[in-house]
Amino acid sequence: MSSTVYLYVFDTMADWEIGYVTSELNSGRYYRKGLSPSKIVTVGIEKTLVTTMGGLRILPDLQLDECSIESTDALILPGGNTWTESIHHPILKMVERCLQEGVLVAAICGATIGLAQTGLLNSRCHTSNDLGYLKMICPAYTGEQYYKEESTVTDGKLITSSGIAPLEFAAHILKALDVFSSKTLDAWYSLNKTHDSQYFYELMESVQ
Repeated sequence: MSSTVYLYVFDTMADWEIGYVTSELNSGRYYRKGLSPSKIVTVGIEKTLVTTMGGLRILPDLQLDECSIESTDALILPGGNTWTESIHHPILKMVERCLQEGVLVAAICGATIGLAQTGLLNSRCHTSNDLGYLKMICPAYTGEQYYKEESTVTDGKLITSSGIAPLEFAAHILKALDVFSSKTLDAWYSLNKTHDSQYFYELMESVQ
């Protein structure tokens, strides 16, 4: 049985940043033999409709105070326009607890700003959209020595990503959850990155 993946949803959420990973987690189409697709549970601050940046309306499955994440689960934080606002303080408190308890947390784009503001990137290797911008808008951020000029960085149970790297973000999450074989993951990533059809055949062969 696969882990539950909690997806934080909120107004202005950047739809495209989580498209690759949610599609593969929910369908399980390339999962290792014997593994069921992951259960994706959407979580909102409240159980009220949110509107994504793309105009899609999502009714969260749970509100935050109903959510109990276990160590085998994962929490995905998409980017959006509101991460500097206090509305996200409750989810950031949950992220802090998740990291203490060994729960996988994956944050992309604006969500990394939320983590930086809370001091959660001050002692972990990470990336974001731009180091200078991170320093400018996050006074509590002192983690410059841990910043990596890479599209996506995994440090233990924390994955951080630039907003222009949704594919890499997905690949790091799929690897951390260990739901694809290494051959499948390599072929899947290469196909989506290069658009070369040879990787489609490698992908199909890897899941036979």
